Amino acid sequence: MTSPVLAVQQATVARAGQVAQAAAGRLLSEQRPDGHWCAPLTADVTLEADYILLQLWLHPPQGGTWNPPTRPLVERAAQAILERQLPGGGFHIYPGGPAEISATVKAYFALKLAGIPADDPRLERARRTILDLGGIQSANSYVKINLSLFGLYPREHCPSIPPEILLLPGKAIYRMSSWSRAIAIALAIVQSAGAPRPVPAGFTLEELFHPDLPTSFAPAEGFFTWRNLFLRLDALAKWWERRGWSAVRRRALRAAEAWILERFEDSDGLGAIYPPMMYAVMALDVLGYTPDSPLRRRALEQFEALMTDDGARFYFQPCFSPVWDTAHALYALAESGACPPEPLERAARWLSGREIRRRGDWSVMRPRTEPSGWAFEYRNGFYPDMDDTAIVLLALGGRAPFGAAQHERARAWLLDMQSRDGGWAAFDADNNWNFLSHVPFADHNAMLDLTCPDITGRALEALAAQGISREHPAVRRAVRYLERTQCPDGSWYGRWGVAYIYGTCFALRGLAASGESDREAHILRAGEWLRSIQNADGGWGESCASYPDGAYTPAPSTPSQTAWALLGLIAGGDTSSSSVLQGIQYLLETCRDGAWSEEQFTGTGFPGVFYLHYGLYPQYFPLLALSAYVKHSRGAPRGQRP
Repeated sequence: MTSPVLAVQQATVARAGQVAQAAAGRLLSEQRPDGHWCAPLTADVTLEADYILLQLWLHPPQGGTWNPPTRPLVERAAQAILERQLPGGGFHIYPGGPAEISATVKAYFALKLAGIPADDPRLERARRTILDLGGIQSANSYVKINLSLFGLYPREHCPSIPPEILLLPGKAIYRMSSWSRAIAIALAIVQSAGAPRPVPAGFTLEELFHPDLPTSFAPAEGFFTWRNLFLRLDALAKWWERRGWSAVRRRALRAAEAWILERFEDSDGLGAIYPPMMYAVMALDVLGYTPDSPLRRRALEQFEALMTDDGARFYFQPCFSPVWDTAHALYALAESGACPPEPLERAARWLSGREIRRRGDWSVMRPRTEPSGWAFEYRNGFYPDMDDTAIVLLALGGRAPFGAAQHERARAWLLDMQSRDGGWAAFDADNNWNFLSHVPFADHNAMLDLTCPDITGRALEALAAQGISREHPAVRRAVRYLERTQCPDGSWYGRWGVAYIYGTCFALRGLAASGESDREAHILRAGEWLRSIQNADGGWGESCASYPDGAYTPAPSTPSQTAWALLGLIAGGDTSSSSVLQGIQYLLETCRDGAWSEEQFTGTGFPGVFYLHYGLYPQYFPLLALSAYVKHSRGAPRGQRP
């Protein structure tokens, strides 16, 4: 006779299989004819605000009046910003979050520039919020730099980014993260223009300055600190701008121009991400490229391709996510066993065709490594990343549309990109000069590309799927890295997803794939932590506030975070606890016609600064979790792929 508990489990497994099949069909319906997936990737209002700023740069006011030829799009962008204004007047950087000073300053500037008068109640509320948060002086460095380009914030109180940084010895520019590097070099050219650009007659932001706070840099306590040293270097850079040798400046600008032009090759824009793409357009303008020059026109077209205006919605994407989406979709569909082979083969062929076979910025630290890897976007030849490469290898599995040699190259590249501490970062190896986090323009919280548990766990999964055994030195070092970076409460930090649930999920999956026993204390602690934070509805949720809080911060359940928690628990050996059963039931109850809905931001760009909503996260991760549950409930060994 079957016990009631066993009967419930059996019914849940059967139902999970049915829903997984429906979810696989829904995901498959979104595959594009050539085999790939690419869902919208969205963020906060700062992208639309920066678009309006760029229009002011490209189309200066005439006779004090600003009426750019892009006026209809400026108005569409302003309306999109207003639609996300909080009742109190501010703007958040993730749904459910508080008003954030930098986003609110950017939005206020853009709305006022778009023609909304300062005495409009919406701007009045935004202004009060800004002053309550410390005024414009409390915004981050990039906001201040952007405004200083138009004389709206004192240039002397903004960080200087001299183009001469490219001339520093030891390839110092490659010691900052790849995204900061691309931003900094383009912005250095923009800053070199000198005199501020004009604004409409009478336009000012004086009303945003807090009367009791200084506009100057705040030094750190103590005589010798890294921050104070960099502030002195910033003062030296400003002196150099006024008195330095013009010949050196010209040489630096030529080097910066050449660096940018080289990275336009095999790319959909500088770095293929919004901020450097925008600054690259501005930099070309400073360098004298006319609006009708093919290079500048192409750079602007690539930037504007990030815009979506379908009549119902207007928004900018920070970049495109086709490789990331396609690899996850292919992997989830393959795991489900509910998809015919032909669509999987098309997806595999599409992915295989996007292997990067040129040397990029990563090769500065790994000059002897043969080029391979995959980028996040359609074309971004200088910037393959380890996270995408790992999930592509997982997704391809035993498929080799372009031959086994491709797998061998990618596996070798991933192994060579392991950092000395045993972990993997996103784009570079050993990108860990921590003192650079104290430079004045480093407050975007992403100056470095440090190793992290989430990518390390995924790399371990990929290497195991490629036949790399637990005895391999790289695997042993990575396992020790994960043991060392586990938080005292049993969780792991997630750099690229929100946040501790994400990190814990992929750390556990990596450890399981590497053959770590689920009886080890760190595995048991992680499982206990995941069970301890489960919501009453059976799901899991975590706020983006976990990053500034430095610890898990609860939030309402989401499909993607519930899926991560379940995947982590299953990888840790738990397939039958009440927590797992309730989590699976949450996914079953919230699925509608094979799909889940999710408004919260569960992706991370820059922790504490910029978050992301991935359109397909609530689709392929729940499918993967349901498939893992069904597989392991039917007796498949822990960590085994189908």
